[in-house]
Amino acid sequence: MEKIVIGRFDKADFPALQLNDIAIKIDTGAYTSSIHCDNIIEKDDAIHCTFLDDEHPLYNGKEFVFDDYDIVFVRSSNGIIQKRYQVQSNIKLFGKIFKISLSLSSRQEMRFPVLIGRKFLTKKFIVDTELIDVSYNKKLDEDTNSIKKP
Repeated sequence: MEKIVIGRFDKADFPALQLNDIAIKIDTGAYTSSIHCDNIIEKDDAIHCTFLDDEHPLYNGKEFVFDDYDIVFVRSSNGIIQKRYQVQSNIKLFGKIFKISLSLSSRQEMRFPVLIGRKFLTKKFIVDTELIDVSYNKKLDEDTNSIKKP
């Protein structure tokens, strides 16, 4: 599989979660990928949480329920090991849908609601830190070009 060049920031769709144009940060220093959630509660054999993204009022506060999840231990950037819930989902970048594992974490101090780590990037992408919004701009170009002019 030929690797795709991705920048340090982009916007992605998460079709299974019905989230579109969500800001993502590509982080080659992180092993796992995570999504910013709040009010993460385990009840009735499911995880209940709220998605937070101030840029998207439509999605901010949107509740999710995950029946299938794992518990993982993640070492945060400050070296502290945290217990997190991990769910399987999908992400759409460059017009392609990929499977992705996402840990649910409270990232309220962070600028980006989604962090994409090496586990997802490996064998699929090459990161060029000079670029931003490569996938998103391609999506916009395709949308613009698909409109037929009279």
